[in-house]
Amino acid sequence: MALAALVWVLEDERRAERLLTLSGLTPDQLRDGLTDTAVLSAVLDFLAAHEPDLLAAAAALGVPPERIVAAQRSLSA
Repeated sequence: MALAALVWVLEDERRAERLLTLSGLTPDQLRDGLTDTAVLSAVLDFLAAHEPDLLAAAAALGVPPERIVAAQRSLSA
């Protein structure tokens, strides 16, 4: 779920820049952390914190928004 969400975020340059700015991640950290729970959690935290992006990502991924939030909570625990 988190990797698919990351792909969706990165499809839009402004959204990708906002992710990097708000998460504090660098492009290198993002690339190197594709299997790191903390990095994947940061991606889902980013979506969960902004409802318009959460709803748009859920629609694009074909899942209910609650599933993204549940994945975010699971990774954050």
